Amino acid sequence: MALKRVFALILAAMTALSLGGCASADTEKQTEVGFYLDTVIMLTAYVEDASVLKDAMAECGRYEQLLSRTVEGSDVWRINHAGGKPVKVSEDTITLLRTAMEVSEISGGAFDVTIAPVSTMWDFTSGAKIVPDAGDIERAAALVDYTRIGIDGDAVTLPEGMMIDLGGIAKGYIADAVKAYLADRGVRSAVLSFGGNIVTIGLKPDGSCWKVGVQDIDKPTGEYMLVAKNFGGSTVTSGIYERGFEADGVYYHHILDTATGWPVQNELASVTIFSDSSMWGDALATAAFALGTEKGTALIEGIDGVEALFIARDRAVSMTSGAAEYMAD
Repeated sequence: MALKRVFALILAAMTALSLGGCASADTEKQTEVGFYLDTVIMLTAYVEDASVLKDAMAECGRYEQLLSRTVEGSDVWRINHAGGKPVKVSEDTITLLRTAMEVSEISGGAFDVTIAPVSTMWDFTSGAKIVPDAGDIERAAALVDYTRIGIDGDAVTLPEGMMIDLGGIAKGYIADAVKAYLADRGVRSAVLSFGGNIVTIGLKPDGSCWKVGVQDIDKPTGEYMLVAKNFGGSTVTSGIYERGFEADGVYYHHILDTATGWPVQNELASVTIFSDSSMWGDALATAAFALGTEKGTALIEGIDGVEALFIARDRAVSMTSGAAEYMAD
C-alpha cells in the first residue's frame, strides 16, 4: 500500500477516535498503531500498562499469519494449494468458514469467500487501472461456489482450481478476538480501529457512548457524512470509495458480484452495520451492499440484534427499523 494511503488511513483512524470524547482526569489513555491485514490498526485503551496493547497488536500479526491468503503456510494458503485434498486447519479457520457459509446461505450467495479466483484478477490499489478480460472473468466466476467447501471436523476440502479469501470476514473476526483478549487482560474501556471496522469495549470512562464517524462518500478519507453511536459493540462500514478506479467512464470498485465477477453496480455507495460481532458485521456489510437497499434491508431486518445504515450514490440515506438508536444528533 502506498505510503500516502497509509498516512491517510492513520489520519482517518485518529479522527474516528477523536470523536470518542475525553476520558476522566485520572485515567491513562494508551495507543498502539500497527499495519496488518493491509490495514492500519489502532488500538486505544484506558490502561496503565502499555504492554497490554503491544501484546494485543502481536495477536493481530499471529492471526494474519494464520488467515491471510497470501502468507505461505497459512491455513488459507494451504487450503488453496492442496489440489483438492483435505487440509487440517485451526479452530479459528473452521469458525470463520462456517460463519462465512452461513452468511452466504442467508444472503443467497451475495457473500462468498470462494470469490478469490475472481478477486485476484482485479487490482484496485496500485493505480494501474486495468480491466480484466471479460472471458477470463466469466471463467473465474464459474469457480465461485461456497456450497463446494467441505468441512469434516478440523479438515477442509476445496475442489482443485477453487480458492478462498477470508478478506471479507477475517478482519472482523480478528477485531472480535482482540477485543476478547483485551477484556481478559482487564481492559474495561477501549476503542479498536481496524480500518472500516470499529470495535469498542464498554463505554467511555465518563460513562457515555463512543462516537464513530461514517465516511462521507464524496470526500477524502477522514471526512464524515454522519456520526454513529457505539455502545460497546461493532460498527462496520463497507463502501465503493475504499478501493477502486475509473476507466473509460466506468467506476470499478472492490465489492464484486459473486455471480458475474464484476463490481456490483447498484444504487449504493456504502453500508454500515451495527452489531455485537464484528465478524458478522464484516460479512453482512458486503452481503447487504451486494443485495442493494431493498433486499439488503430485508436481510438485516431478519437478523436479531443487527441494524444497518444505507447511503446511496445520490447521498440518500435509509436505515433498518432499529438503526436510529445508533445515530448521533
